[in-house]
Amino acid sequence: MPAILAKREFAFRVLYGEVWSGISYTGRARAAVATHQNDYGQKSNRGNEPSHIFYNNLIPRIMASDPVRSGPEVSVIVPARNEQASLGACLASITQQTGVSFEVIVVDDGSTDRTREIALCFPGVRVIDPQPLPARWTGKNNALVAGAKEARGEWLLFTDADTVHLPGSLAHSVKEATQRSAALFSYSPEQEVDGFWQRAVMPVIFAELARTYRPRDVCDPASPTAAANGQYLLMSREAYQQVGGHAAVATEILEDVALARLVKARGGKTVLLYGRGAVRTRMYRDFAQLREGWTKNLVLLFPKTSRLAVVRLAEFSGIVCGATISVLAAAKSHAALASVIGASSAVLYLSFLRRMRTAHFSWPSNLLAVLGLPMFSYLLLRSQLSHKRGTVQWKGRSYAPGGNSDSGSLAAAQPCALESAGGINQVRSPR
Repeated sequence: MPAILAKREFAFRVLYGEVWSGISYTGRARAAVATHQNDYGQKSNRGNEPSHIFYNNLIPRIMASDPVRSGPEVSVIVPARNEQASLGACLASITQQTGVSFEVIVVDDGSTDRTREIALCFPGVRVIDPQPLPARWTGKNNALVAGAKEARGEWLLFTDADTVHLPGSLAHSVKEATQRSAALFSYSPEQEVDGFWQRAVMPVIFAELARTYRPRDVCDPASPTAAANGQYLLMSREAYQQVGGHAAVATEILEDVALARLVKARGGKTVLLYGRGAVRTRMYRDFAQLREGWTKNLVLLFPKTSRLAVVRLAEFSGIVCGATISVLAAAKSHAALASVIGASSAVLYLSFLRRMRTAHFSWPSNLLAVLGLPMFSYLLLRSQLSHKRGTVQWKGRSYAPGGNSDSGSLAAAQPCALESAGGINQVRSPR
């Protein structure tokens, strides 16, 4: 009995944000508690009642399904491997969704931290384990296949553990997918960045993605260009089964893009929208994660890797070196030379800024992004070399052609940010 009470008291502490410091979404969890307190009685009038009773009453009410349906309309599947830093905020945001019936399935992909413990603190959330990893499968695909097998919903939402879902986004995405007759509907989440390198590099990468995977091509059934974002990927059960699900792309590192290609090849419609106002994410916590993550993905996203690295490094030289030479020339009274070089540098920079606007980052990040160009070139070449050598690392696992080590899991790539989601509250996160 004391162990049960301790576990439930831990769950209450999770809801109030005492377990993870720095998770912004816990404020929403507190707001949910405050909103529902009158329904259950004020704490001052129920001081002898254990806090876990209130917590256990609250969450099922938030997750209540439509009584008319025999099963949930949506199954939300969250693969998680060592996600203790972000999973609590993710599940808090999902379990507070309204307007649609749903279930939540967390697939614990061999976590060695407190991921499972955190997931179990949310009543109604099912926590399962994937089957032993088949040869050459990635760990994430194996987890998603396991989650899909357990799902009971008419729609399947595959979403990463580092996402935060804004209120109403689940119901809105189902409605929009239905209205657009989409076989695959995906949001590219609003990106949260912190620190110099994230602010400098992320806009460069996402602008390049937006240029490579143009919106009109991605959403055009007649175009072979396909893209999706595995951080938020919604499919009807029928469409998912028709293409074979994640089992059909089980060996693919970019499983989201591969799945979109399968859908298009079968004549299905894919929709990819920018997710501001619907979902946001912080992909990386530090520079080491950023370097490892993009090393895994970039060469697969940009086949002409070496050429792109050279072009972007030349662009940096033209902007920064040109501006520097212009200033030095002006200081030595070479006004004509300074004007010509300065004007050329300014034109290049303005063109660069126009491209950065397509990445949907803040203006301070866009202005700083020019300093991220050399790092982008470095990451491109690093990615190319790592794949050429045959070993790519991610979250303590390795993947190599023809096999894997410790289940060979690799996270999904982050495709381009496209058009705005619209239709729901447009909440802009701080940069």
